[in-house]
Amino acid sequence: MQPQTKVMKGFSLPAVPLMWPPYSGSKKKGLSAEEKRARMMEIFFETKDVFQLKDMEKIAPKEKGITAMSVKEILQSLVDDGMVDCERIGTSNYYWAFPSKALHARKRKLEVLESQLSEGNQKRTNLQKSIEKAKIGRSETEERTMLAKELSSLRDQREQLKAEVEKYRECDPQVVEEIRQANKVAKEAANRWTDNIFAIKSWAKRKFGFEENKIDKNFGIPEDFDYID
Repeated sequence: MQPQTKVMKGFSLPAVPLMWPPYSGSKKKGLSAEEKRARMMEIFFETKDVFQLKDMEKIAPKEKGITAMSVKEILQSLVDDGMVDCERIGTSNYYWAFPSKALHARKRKLEVLESQLSEGNQKRTNLQKSIEKAKIGRSETEERTMLAKELSSLRDQREQLKAEVEKYRECDPQVVEEIRQANKVAKEAANRWTDNIFAIKSWAKRKFGFEENKIDKNFGIPEDFDYID
């Protein structure tokens, strides 16, 4: 990439390599339920520790961007799906999950869903054959109408099962690890870009005696601009 020079009001800035897209000022899109589930599983996989609900309500918002109000619901969904273990001791519930158990639970669930999907596909095929056979030399009949409705219902069920299969892939420890690594790379790249911005500001203050708030205003840099923790 050839270095570029930005010009503003009669002075030039040195070329700085752009390592990450500049701040856009737009709000981040909220996390989907499956993204929250995957991020919560990251907490268990990374720490290999046991938590109470109150612990997760503090950790999840700070480290994974999951709103505190949704922690209980997401955690319960993972318990219901066998991804997270829960044990009541005294008056408190304790939660934990390990990659090996989560992987086995996910595989068992996938096997059940794939079996149901296979059975649905076979039934759909048989019904399709019955419909094609009924078409030969016949006009619209009550039986054919009923079979067509059942076929449509089976198609809907098949799509739901496909969605269930994809949902459980989101909690695959390998997928969670890939997400964690991607987040790490993105964070490092964002902080390199932050270094570049601070370098430009420092140079402009030394070279031209500009005030920092004027630099921020002219270049559209937000007041809370800083490194990502």
